[in-house]
Amino acid sequence: VDKDALDTQVKERKIQEAAEKARNEELANEMKQNDKIMCLLEERHKNDIRNINKAVSEFQKNLQKPELRREFDLNDPQALKKDKPARVSDNDPRCTVSGLQKFLGEDLNYDQRMKFQKEQLREWSLQQQKDLKNALADQKFAGDLHDKYRIALDQKAMEQQQKEEENRRAVCAATKDFNRSQAAELAEKKKVEKYQKMKDDMNEISSLLQGDLLSENPDQAISSFGTHRVITDRWKGMNQDQLRAIRDTQQKQVLEKLRQNQEERRVDAEWDRQRIQTARAQLVLERHLQRQNRERRRALDNMNADLSQEQKSKNVYLKEEEYSNYPTDEYFAQFNTTSR
Repeated sequence: VDKDALDTQVKERKIQEAAEKARNEELANEMKQNDKIMCLLEERHKNDIRNINKAVSEFQKNLQKPELRREFDLNDPQALKKDKPARVSDNDPRCTVSGLQKFLGEDLNYDQRMKFQKEQLREWSLQQQKDLKNALADQKFAGDLHDKYRIALDQKAMEQQQKEEENRRAVCAATKDFNRSQAAELAEKKKVEKYQKMKDDMNEISSLLQGDLLSENPDQAISSFGTHRVITDRWKGMNQDQLRAIRDTQQKQVLEKLRQNQEERRVDAEWDRQRIQTARAQLVLERHLQRQNRERRRALDNMNADLSQEQKSKNVYLKEEEYSNYPTDEYFAQFNTTSR
C-alpha cells in the first residue's frame, strides 16, 4: 500500500472539505442576508397594505356614511318609526299622485327646499374637497416616510454587504495562512517520513541478509507442532537420510505390490478353473435334460398315435353299428300292408 499517496489524498481531502465548508458558510451567510432583506421588504409591503387599508376604511367611515347617501331614505331601518300618519293636511308632501292631493311643482316649500339642498350640496362638496386634500397630504407624508425607511434599509444593506466583504477577505487571508502552514508542515512531515523509510529499508535489508531465509537454514522449517511436521513456505528440501528412508519404503512397496499381483493372478486362475468346471457340469446337465425331454416327447407321440388309432377303430365300429340298426325294405312293405 502506498502510504504517502494515501496520506496525500487524506490531506487533500481535508483541505477540500475545509474549502467546501468555508464556501458553504459563505453561501449560508448570503442566504441569511437575502432572507433578512426579503423579510424587510415583505414587512414594508405589509405595512404599506395596512396603511392603505386603514386610509380606505377611515375614508369610508368619515365620508361614506350610510345616512349621507341620497337613497338612504329608501333603506332607512328607522323609516317606520319616523313615518307620520297617512295624511296630515291637504298639502301633505307624502300624498301620492293617485290621491290628487299634490302635483309636481305646486308644493309650498319648493324654494326653501331647493335652497337648502343647494347649500347642502355645497357643504358636501367643500367637505369632500377638504377630506381629499387631507388624504393627499397624508398619502404624501406616508410616501415620504416610506422613502426614508427604504433609504435607511438600503444603507443598512450596503453596510451589511461591506461587513460581509471584509469578513470574506479575512476568511480568505486566514485560509491562505492555514494552507501555507499546512504545506510547510506537510513538506517537513514528508522529509521525516522519507528519512524514516530509508532507515527502515536499510534495517530490513540487513535483517534479510543475516536472517535464516536467505541463509537457507533447514532448522527454520521445523514446525512447533512436532519435528515430523514442517512449515511449507520455509522448507528447503529433504536431507539424504530422509531421501534414503523414502527410497527404502518405495522399494518395499514395490515388492509388496508384486506379491499382491501374484496372489491376485493365482486367485484369478483358481476362479477361472472353477468357472470352467462349473460350465462343463452345467453343459453335461443340459445335454442330459435335453435327452430326457426327447425320450419323453417320443413316448408321448407314440401314446398319442396309439390313442388316435384306437379312436379311429372305435369310430368305425360305431358307424357299423348304426348302419345295422336302420329298417329294411321288407319292414316298410309290411308296414304299408298293415295300414291298408
